[in-house]
Amino acid sequence: MDVEVTGDRELLAALNRAQSRSVPEVEKVVAKGSLNIKKGAQRRVSGLKHAPAYPASISYDLYHGLLTVRSQIGPDKTKRQGALGNLLEFGSRNNAAIPHLLPEFAAEEPRFVAALEDLAADLLGG
Repeated sequence: MDVEVTGDRELLAALNRAQSRSVPEVEKVVAKGSLNIKKGAQRRVSGLKHAPAYPASISYDLYHGLLTVRSQIGPDKTKRQGALGNLLEFGSRNNAAIPHLLPEFAAEEPRFVAALEDLAADLLGG
């Protein structure tokens, strides 16, 4: 039995081109998603009388590896009221929770996944 494969060289070339462009493009998607989460979380907790500086403590950092991009999003504990993050998000015995980060992560997820799918299609020429 003989099998003839066609298009394998073209596919390999497309994958190589996609890989070389993927990290900078994925970085843009991760940065946009991180910014959306940050701003959304800040909106959800703005105007708190007992934590007026807390929203400004919410930030994000991008981290790069050779073939990876990741983001860390949340309150910076070194900023004014940044240490209130867990207390505000999850509450305590004496304080009701004010969910702000987790709902924003959940809201951003479908947009983030769709953006990555669109990017993959663009990178592969489809």
